[in-house]
Amino acid sequence: MNILIPEKLAIKKPDDNLLKIINDKKFNDCILYELNSNFHNIKIIENEVGRFLHYKDTYQAGYINTDFYKGNLPYINYFLISYLLNPKVEKILLIGMGSGKIINDFEFLFKDLKTIDVADIEENIVNIAIEFFNFKPDQKFQFYLQDGMTYLRNTKKKYDLIVVDVANNNGIDLRFLSEEYFQSLKKCLKKDGIFVSNMCASPDLKHKNNKFMKKFFPVYEKFFKYNYIFKGNFSDKVYYKSFFNLDKRVIDITNLIIISSEKNYKISKSKELKNDIKKLGIDIELYLNDKYSASQD
Repeated sequence: MNILIPEKLAIKKPDDNLLKIINDKKFNDCILYELNSNFHNIKIIENEVGRFLHYKDTYQAGYINTDFYKGNLPYINYFLISYLLNPKVEKILLIGMGSGKIINDFEFLFKDLKTIDVADIEENIVNIAIEFFNFKPDQKFQFYLQDGMTYLRNTKKKYDLIVVDVANNNGIDLRFLSEEYFQSLKKCLKKDGIFVSNMCASPDLKHKNNKFMKKFFPVYEKFFKYNYIFKGNFSDKVYYKSFFNLDKRVIDITNLIIISSEKNYKISKSKELKNDIKKLGIDIELYLNDKYSASQD
């Protein structure tokens, strides 16, 4: 399987002293649950930072509970910007379930929501989300135990919003950057649909050697006319402060949240919409400040 390994996208080498702090950090982990499934070595771990879902040694989802920040893994909060683009969304597809909190957040925000479908290959994930992360499924929620590519290829449904978050233990499966994938994805989007994806890159997006922007971002531009990019400056700040009490990014990699559409959506400045998000405990302005660019804006 071809994998996009985040560390190989770095341009700058990390500071050795800061890297040592990260490598030497020990957490007081308490394992609440452990299971070897068909696809993953699953652990639910609770420590001084919060409660987290691990696949092998990788944080997949969870809840941070520190004095500095309380909430979802912060990069996921960028997904909520889609509400400021189109608050009238009725049908949502998530590829990758995580803790389920984003599902409940979407259900709270989108007042016209009719269905929210989730495709994931982990058969235990719904029960884990309910038991350990307070996920509350309702009649709008439908789970499909399927590989995300398989679901996109075979479904006949059309969605207003598709969110894909599929990093695994090693990185991102390159199938999710292929032209076949984008063709299947666009087949499942309505004409004015919004696509949100979580990727990674060196934060220096203008650098001539930025591998993601040079090699992989062009496929977004080929299939979507408009592409907002949010690099995870704030989410990185939360991560390094919460886990290591550091005030700077150490590894030259950041989350890239890319929001794509054929329609030229504008990010709403509505105080009412932003206040809706604030009711979830999220100051969305902190995430909007990380907007890097758009193909056309």
